[in-house]
Amino acid sequence: MISVICRLSNLNRKSAFGDDRGRGGFGLSPRIVIGLLIMAGTLLYYQFGTTSYHNEFTGRDQKLALPTPEDEIAMGLESAPQMIHQSGGLSRDSAGRAMVERVGARLIASTAARETAYQFKFHLLADTQTVNAFALPGGQIFITEALFRRLKSEDQLAGVLGHEMGHVVGRHSNEQMANSQKWSGLAQGFSVMTSDGHNNSGAYLANWVAQWRLMSFSRSDESESDALGVRFMLQAGYNPEALIGVMEILAQVSGGGGRSDFMSSHPNPDNRMEHIRQVIAQERAALGGR
Repeated sequence: MISVICRLSNLNRKSAFGDDRGRGGFGLSPRIVIGLLIMAGTLLYYQFGTTSYHNEFTGRDQKLALPTPEDEIAMGLESAPQMIHQSGGLSRDSAGRAMVERVGARLIASTAARETAYQFKFHLLADTQTVNAFALPGGQIFITEALFRRLKSEDQLAGVLGHEMGHVVGRHSNEQMANSQKWSGLAQGFSVMTSDGHNNSGAYLANWVAQWRLMSFSRSDESESDALGVRFMLQAGYNPEALIGVMEILAQVSGGGGRSDFMSSHPNPDNRMEHIRQVIAQERAALGGR
């Protein structure tokens, strides 16, 4: 494709595509052709260069950048030491670390997550300032001391860890990589088409739209992981209402739950609490009211 683009950019003014002033042929400038080629190539790669996968945990069809769970595991294991280092290492609280590992093991043993290829491991990080929990592809799951110390029960801890397990089995990081490649490529193509060397408003608009789309995918992932977390909690015998308490903690830390979702990677805590209540009712009904 690079050689094609280079030849197109060097077309003379009498070519079938015309020049930048729109003279001759169809009046289609090489800049527009190049942009269209970038966008078409991006969409073709997204369709045929990614892996199509039906996720039994979420019921959704996905496009994935990494084809196998083993690829995700390798990425997560490679990234884990750096994430631990950036968070000040593992917590020195041996009892806290043991609790995180024990609750994580109970969640795995009680749910279909145990039947996957993922290598789940649960870490308590020494960071006492950042209220956070996150998962790497493949099963490496982390919670900071700053969040761990704010939790009021083992059930709340199970809610946090179950949510992060949801990201892993939902293959969210993998799917986000494929989506990021697609929207970045489309934005690049549109920027080339609309840029004239003086006005970059088209590039700004394209990048803004791409960022907005990726944020909306991220919010959907969070809601999906909340739902999976509720399911895992119920299956492991934990009280799923405890996850609502976690959202209340996050709302306090963030200064309130009433902010807009627009251009945010996470739904606001108030919206998440309402969604969690609905999921709890649905999951309990599916389990016969248990």
